[in-house]
Amino acid sequence: MKRLKITNTHGWTIKRLRQKERMIKDAFLRQRVAAVRLVMEGYTGQEVSATLTIHRQSVASYVKKFNEGGLPELLARNVPPGKEPYLSAEQQAELKRIILETTPEEQGIGVYASWDSRIIQELLAKKWGVSMSRGGITHMLHRLNLSYTRPTYILAKADQEKQARFVKQLDMIKKTLYRQHDPALRG
Repeated sequence: MKRLKITNTHGWTIKRLRQKERMIKDAFLRQRVAAVRLVMEGYTGQEVSATLTIHRQSVASYVKKFNEGGLPELLARNVPPGKEPYLSAEQQAELKRIILETTPEEQGIGVYASWDSRIIQELLAKKWGVSMSRGGITHMLHRLNLSYTRPTYILAKADQEKQARFVKQLDMIKKTLYRQHDPALRG
């Protein structure tokens, strides 16, 4: 098996690569720089792949990229485009407007007062003929910078004094239990 070689250092030394490696926050990219640095230090591709727990062909491709274009080429990540979204950008903008400005009842979907993924799923099917999973809907809402909150209940007949007494009583119970379990506090 042929030994990997760095044919063009592009002005990078082992010390500078180690410093750069420490500054990179993305673990995947940091691993690439570490692989090149270890090859520069004289390790074989198999030793580097065993040390970093990556495939030896990955090490070879990292060395090749570094030789061709230096660190910028090594750190370039060409991510393939993902799946086409179910809704166009205009439809997503309209969905966001609908969620922010109307209720499900105003859209003719039951007598609901607030939106959830199940109701949005129904709206998408009704308005655009799109069938999405509820998980996909929550991811899309996250990308649209939308989040949902559940309403909290306010008890109309709540007795404030009774609640305050209960909180005091609870604190006393906690203190008593704490003292019982901590030998240093027993008197």
